[in-house]
Amino acid sequence: MNAREKLIRAAAERILLTDGAFGTEIQNHKLDEAAYRGSLDLSKDQKGNNDILAITRPAVVDSITRAYLDAGSDVISTNTFSANRISQADYGAEHLVADINIASGRIARAAADEYEAKDGRPRFVAGAIGPTNKTLSLSPDVNDPGYREIDFDGLKDVYREQCDALVEGGVDFILIETIFDTLNAKAGIMAAMESARAHGRDVPLMISMTITDLCGRNLSGHTVEAFWAAVRHSNPVTIGLNCSFGAQQLRPHVQALSAVANTLLMAYPNAGLPNELGEYDEQPHQTAGFLGEWAREGFVNIVGGCCGSRPAHIAAMAKAIDGLTPRRISAPPIVTRLAGLEPMVLAA
Repeated sequence: MNAREKLIRAAAERILLTDGAFGTEIQNHKLDEAAYRGSLDLSKDQKGNNDILAITRPAVVDSITRAYLDAGSDVISTNTFSANRISQADYGAEHLVADINIASGRIARAAADEYEAKDGRPRFVAGAIGPTNKTLSLSPDVNDPGYREIDFDGLKDVYREQCDALVEGGVDFILIETIFDTLNAKAGIMAAMESARAHGRDVPLMISMTITDLCGRNLSGHTVEAFWAAVRHSNPVTIGLNCSFGAQQLRPHVQALSAVANTLLMAYPNAGLPNELGEYDEQPHQTAGFLGEWAREGFVNIVGGCCGSRPAHIAAMAKAIDGLTPRRISAPPIVTRLAGLEPMVLAA
């Protein structure tokens, strides 16, 4: 049985859990620059380069991964949100992209396999790919609307390098997450599909959008329904939402996506909104309470946390969803909302 079939079978039996934030946990280790750098000879300051810890402080990444598994996670992500050539260039570490992704994949794979061997419950590894700080749909120069910092093929190559390394590291899925630009997501999807073919194996996609306004659109202007219509051709094993404004504000958009998507829905919001110091105050029982409501209303198949969430949040979610019926997957029409118009059926 392949990973897609295993995940679908497990999700039919109960609501599953993914993990929480890596960055939040890494910050709590209070590492100095030397700890980030390790023995690497790099010209730029490495403090804050969380992804590089897979090769300089693998025990830190491993301990965080295991903390989420202890909390009940069924799906764990690699610590590779910014492990791409564009983001690593800020640290002068772009030549280490393959090493970082392979190492992080192997850390997660080893931990997942160990926990599954202990109790027989399937554990899955999602290779996390973040959005980079480049956008294909918008110009960063208000005086030149047609200007783009990168083109589609260039961004696809950036994603392809990361996908290849994650697959080599042993991930089950490629998770394209925190998508603010739908065209960027399409570049990532193409890269992941090409990588899977090149490796001669099925590596299903997990796709997760982030909304940037309370109307439910991402930065490129797509509603959740329109986003699903744009990416459904890739046959993702999960579609969903993450980050954004926290569970309370994300609820109507999770409900809208749940109504149109004919695949598993995975939602993992921030632990509320940050305070004036940039810290998250929402307690585990509060986040879990919101997600428990989603579960009772039949909106979700997999839940977890994003920024500000910790293993305690995941453990609280495990209790909140225990025994609840997973969302039923159907194949409804695709519906999108156009500005000022009634919903329009696009396809059966």
